[in-house]
Amino acid sequence: MATFTERMAPVLVLWLAMSLSGTWAVDKGNFKTCDQSAFCKRQRALKPGESPYRALLETMELTNTRLTLQLINDNNKVHLLLELYRLQGNITRVKINELKPLRPRYEVPDVLIREPLTEPLSLLSQDENGVVLSLGSESQRVIVSARPFRLDIMEGREVLMSLNSRGLLAFEHLRMRKDTFSYKVSSTVASVWDNIKRVFSSQVDPEGEKKEEADPATQAEKAKEEEDKVEDGMWEETFKSHSDGKPNGPSAISLDFSLPGVEHVYGIPEHADTLRLKTTENGDPYRLYNLDVFQYELYNPMALYGAVPVMLAHNAQRTTGIFWFNAAETWVDISSNTAGKTVFGKMLDYVQGSNETPQTDVRWISESGIIDVFIMLGPTPKDVFSQYASLTGTQSFPPKAAVGYHQCRWNYNDQEDVASVDAGFDEHDIPYDYIWLDIEHTDGKRYFTWDPHKFATPKEMLQGLVEKKRKMVAIVDPHIKVDSNYKIHNEIRNKGFYIKNKDGGDYEGWCWPGSAGYPDFTRADMRDWWASMFAYDQYEGSMENLYTWNDMNEPSVFNGPEVTMHKDAVHGAWEHRDVHNLYGFYVQMATAEGLIQRSGGVERPFVLTRAFFAGSQRYGAVWTGDNAAEWDHLKISIPMCLSLGLVGISFCGADVGGFFKSPSTELLVRWYQTGAYQPFFRAHAHLDTPRREPWLFGPDNTALIREAVRQRYTLLPYWYQQFYHAHRTGEPIMRPLWVEYPQDPATFALDDEFLIGRDLLVHPVTEEGARGVTAYLPGKDEVWFDVHTFQKHNGAQNLYIPVTMSSIPVFQRGGSIIPRKIRVRRSSSCMMHDPYTLYVALNPQRTAEGELYIDDGHTFNYEKKEFIHRKLSFAKNMLSSANLAPDAQFSTRSWIERIVILGASKPSKVTLKTAEGQESQLEFDFDASMSVLTLRKPGVNAGLDWNVTLQ
Repeated sequence: MATFTERMAPVLVLWLAMSLSGTWAVDKGNFKTCDQSAFCKRQRALKPGESPYRALLETMELTNTRLTLQLINDNNKVHLLLELYRLQGNITRVKINELKPLRPRYEVPDVLIREPLTEPLSLLSQDENGVVLSLGSESQRVIVSARPFRLDIMEGREVLMSLNSRGLLAFEHLRMRKDTFSYKVSSTVASVWDNIKRVFSSQVDPEGEKKEEADPATQAEKAKEEEDKVEDGMWEETFKSHSDGKPNGPSAISLDFSLPGVEHVYGIPEHADTLRLKTTENGDPYRLYNLDVFQYELYNPMALYGAVPVMLAHNAQRTTGIFWFNAAETWVDISSNTAGKTVFGKMLDYVQGSNETPQTDVRWISESGIIDVFIMLGPTPKDVFSQYASLTGTQSFPPKAAVGYHQCRWNYNDQEDVASVDAGFDEHDIPYDYIWLDIEHTDGKRYFTWDPHKFATPKEMLQGLVEKKRKMVAIVDPHIKVDSNYKIHNEIRNKGFYIKNKDGGDYEGWCWPGSAGYPDFTRADMRDWWASMFAYDQYEGSMENLYTWNDMNEPSVFNGPEVTMHKDAVHGAWEHRDVHNLYGFYVQMATAEGLIQRSGGVERPFVLTRAFFAGSQRYGAVWTGDNAAEWDHLKISIPMCLSLGLVGISFCGADVGGFFKSPSTELLVRWYQTGAYQPFFRAHAHLDTPRREPWLFGPDNTALIREAVRQRYTLLPYWYQQFYHAHRTGEPIMRPLWVEYPQDPATFALDDEFLIGRDLLVHPVTEEGARGVTAYLPGKDEVWFDVHTFQKHNGAQNLYIPVTMSSIPVFQRGGSIIPRKIRVRRSSSCMMHDPYTLYVALNPQRTAEGELYIDDGHTFNYEKKEFIHRKLSFAKNMLSSANLAPDAQFSTRSWIERIVILGASKPSKVTLKTAEGQESQLEFDFDASMSVLTLRKPGVNAGLDWNVTLQ
């Protein structure tokens, strides 16, 4: 018979979940403000302009690869070590650590793809005030000022960035607690030794006592006062009912950066806020601390599920980036000397001759670790993407099917339910690629298992999907049910792989299974073991078309502080506070590796994660978490995914329809229309919401949703190409307009429209009852074509577009060629061999170019040069296809079925010439009212050379 605890566990978990989500609105009281976070409050209390740090220039050492220099805090006499590196690709790295820490301080492993390659630094000049170093080119240099310590990066006469210019560098050194026995012994010995030295020095120099500043005893006294100063929260702090013991004491770090000429900064996801980051002077800083936040609040700096400590700064002349390489809880303050000024105010400044240069100041504050910052100097947006990718890698290249549509809810009830939903898509002629199973598919929330009654024959279910060329995703969360009859738990416990509590026992918290243990994914051996659990002979019922979803991996602990793990939990030599923001990164890493290993390294994985860090792009997709069926949540999905793309994570989407609450039919349709043009396209819904499969809202709405999903599938060749490009370059797929139009200030704050790659501009309808939208079309000398009507519009204008419920405003850039597949089938795999239609949009110079990328869609064979990559060009009335990868080998059965040329003139004849030199006339239609020329059935293989001439 079950024990009382076992019987009550589901009830308690349900109660905890209801406590957290019952109102379907975030309880902000569950999460700290800066004032409630002791280290943030302490650091934020520091006043600018009072820096105690100076550089000891006599300690400088310059080698071919780095500069080292000691800094001293004149208040407490603690020495720090500054290391400065010039890295390949126009990156400068600055590290600051204690010269002699009491114990090692945490430095983040596994995130960088390799140790960054250095380039030589050279000394240009030096005097008692500082040193000047060359960063390669004559015009780019670093100035290190001594008193107070300050670092300026310059190009010519222009300051690109300054460090500690406001004097907010702070480094809380590790120390012994003064009320411990060991401290009392050591301080007594030190005091005796200080007295001996004092007597000796006064005998040598009788005037010594008058020289107060040079008196070692006086200095020691001051330093001891600084050392003995105890503020609330330095050694322990309490939040609500949770206490955080801090055996290592205070260890926070802080540094300020000044960005002259900059008014727009972006990045540091994840926050439910605008694309352009706001100033924080009148509220909390932006917080980076991975948390499970139920139905988060919009337009505020609260922490959410992921944390990427990367910020981009942009003006019309340059883009730069700051990568603050720290995995502890972090707060980011932003201030600006132009904040709050209206356009009129700025004009008044101009008229009155005010020459104040706009400037943004940014301050990073972290709880532990070291200062390790990569300064990416651009100068273009794409240079910054490349620089960041050289450090943390690029977006993983997903299986093509993962770029299609995903159908999910919490939960599909059983195998019959899955079969019924699958059949519903066929019945209503809506394509999809993946159906998802949430936590209820398991045997009592034991991951890697199946409910023996509801999912008794999982392979039979998966085989049914295989026959339709479809796939499934099942959830595998990192909290493990504490149950001696559960194989996974027993193995982790026996191997000692669980995270420990501060007393050395296995850390336990409450999550969906009730009492749960949390594997220590920071351990490589634990990650190896976890990966091995995805082998087909370990994960019973799994097949090659089953993929994985990692949820709750912040980690979520229902009864923990801020619904997460206690900071004094232990990962080997480190506390959880040091590694917290890495946990989800490691879970997804291990899971992706498991999916690769199960196929012998052949198949690309697909893993969705909720928590993430810098580098998570290498392992799969993310989504924006537990949103709500509200119009503002639809709107915020755009800047949230744009922010993620700017810091390398391109594979982003939001729950279509909203996770909590029930959308109106209008909202649901508009969300499908928006989601169809975001990189990760998945509908998802809460357990307590009514069912919302696409055909449940009447035939008219079914038709609208069908059309949105079909638009996604016709564009899959272009989407897949963008993923390949992101994988190769690190450039975002869904990108803000300023990335492509960096000198156009009208684009700098836009976040209700976006580009997919360079060539598609999307302005979704996100207002309830909208009858029109106004889209900004960029590019002074450019034209844009409505992809639905082929109407041509000039760039550099705000265009009002009347809309109906069927409208999705999308424009193709003049000068581009986009491939599509017009024949939509039940899944992407069913369309593999189908023919292409090329859409050629001519620019005012009557030229265009594009690409066509084809591979097998699911293996790593593209790394062995098994792909087709073609360059498509139109110039001088000739369209041609040329090989961009002559050393690659792949063949396709797909052919070119149709060519549509927008902005064309009517030819007298059209001639196709193949690689073999054969010529033939092509049939064509010309719509004079829209200047659209359609060439029918060129019939040439998509992987071969050919050209078409208009005469």
